[in-house]
Amino acid sequence: MDRRTFLKTSLAGTALAAAAPASLLGGCAESKPAGEPTPLRLSFQENTAPGETLTEKLDFMEANGIVGFEPGGRGLAERVPELQQLLRGRNIQVSAICAGFSGFILAEDPAVRAEFDRTMKEIIAAAGELGSTGVIMVPAFNKQLPVMPHNADTRAYLVEQLALLGEYALGHGTTVILEPLNRSEAFYLRQVADAASICRDTACEGVCCMGDFWHMTAEETSDYGALYSGGPYLRHVHVASRGKRRMPGEDGELDNYVEGFRALKQMNYPYYVSFECGSTGDRAQTVPVALELLRSQWEQA
Repeated sequence: MDRRTFLKTSLAGTALAAAAPASLLGGCAESKPAGEPTPLRLSFQENTAPGETLTEKLDFMEANGIVGFEPGGRGLAERVPELQQLLRGRNIQVSAICAGFSGFILAEDPAVRAEFDRTMKEIIAAAGELGSTGVIMVPAFNKQLPVMPHNADTRAYLVEQLALLGEYALGHGTTVILEPLNRSEAFYLRQVADAASICRDTACEGVCCMGDFWHMTAEETSDYGALYSGGPYLRHVHVASRGKRRMPGEDGELDNYVEGFRALKQMNYPYYVSFECGSTGDRAQTVPVALELLRSQWEQA
């Protein structure tokens, strides 16, 4: 094929892809009517809001316009009735489930992999009962050893196993969400584009990915590029201050999320931006400041 023919073929393929419905391109994102503004749907993990009890925390969340709740996955199956009762009648839904499984999927020891599969499936089933968008997982943390070698065969194994897990998740009305971390925590998967490519290769709509502004600060060259690279597979986003992983705003000028928010708005991102952070101050004061900052930057985006 000469250069001219190649270019014509490539451009034709690009035009077809651009014109194709999202349903034919695969992935997890949902469509939204054109022209309708994309809302910022904020979510809190269990320890984010001030309050002594979960009821007090949920009251605070509802009063401050928080529409998502991200519980941890450990022991989730036993908590399903409790959480369903606490959320009944509230304008708050379960967003993602934050890990909580034992073992890890890339362990060399078959017994450790089996423990991951067993506990992960328990969490997935509970997530489905709660109407969760998905269960967050990391292929392997640095401290988890012995681990499969970082090579093409391991990636192929991961894709194969995730496809099976994703189908199981779909059967329960939810998904599995890959989270890239910074290299000090997990060297295997560090960028949103890498996670999205794994999702694509599974060819399973039950396998999605997420971005985390804290990890992106260390690993990505562009917030916009990172989140946009998640494309239709992007299912969840974590946010924290960008210096010390505290409440957004606690690190001053470092805490700028506008470019990432611009990507989410241009993608018509329909899911949650969830707080995963600590706080050096009184949460009754630092959380409202963080909410004001994020909502202001969402408008700027």
